[in-house]
Amino acid sequence: MARQHGTIVWNDLLTSNVERAKRFYAETLGWTYEDFSLAGQPYFVIRSGETMVGGLGAIEHGDLETTQSYWLAFIEVSEIDERFARALEAGATAIRPPHTVPDVGRVCVLRDPTGAAIGWMQGA
Repeated sequence: MARQHGTIVWNDLLTSNVERAKRFYAETLGWTYEDFSLAGQPYFVIRSGETMVGGLGAIEHGDLETTQSYWLAFIEVSEIDERFARALEAGATAIRPPHTVPDVGRVCVLRDPTGAAIGWMQGA
C-alpha cells in the first residue's frame, strides 16, 4: 500500500528504560511488541492490534542528544534526498542525513527552522 507524501506514518519512542515503557503502554493501551533489533541495538515494532503504529528503542541509540525520553514523528516524503537538500536550503539543520534502513526505506532526521526535530521517511 502506497503511503501519501506529507502524512505522518511512524512514531518512535526513544527511552531510558525500554522495559518500563513497554510495560506501561501494554498495560494502558494494550500494545504488543515485535523484536526488530538492528546491529545489536534493541528496537521493537509497536503494534496496536494487528496494526504497526511505531517503534520503541533505547535513548542512547536515538538521533537526538538528550537524556530525556522522547517521541519522534516521521513524515512520508517522496524523493527524500532532494527534499532533504531543499530543507537545508530553507533553513533546516541536519541531525542525520538520508540513509537506508533495511526493509523500511530511506530515513533522515532534521530540525526545522524553529528547532523542532522531525523524521522523514521514504518507504521501501
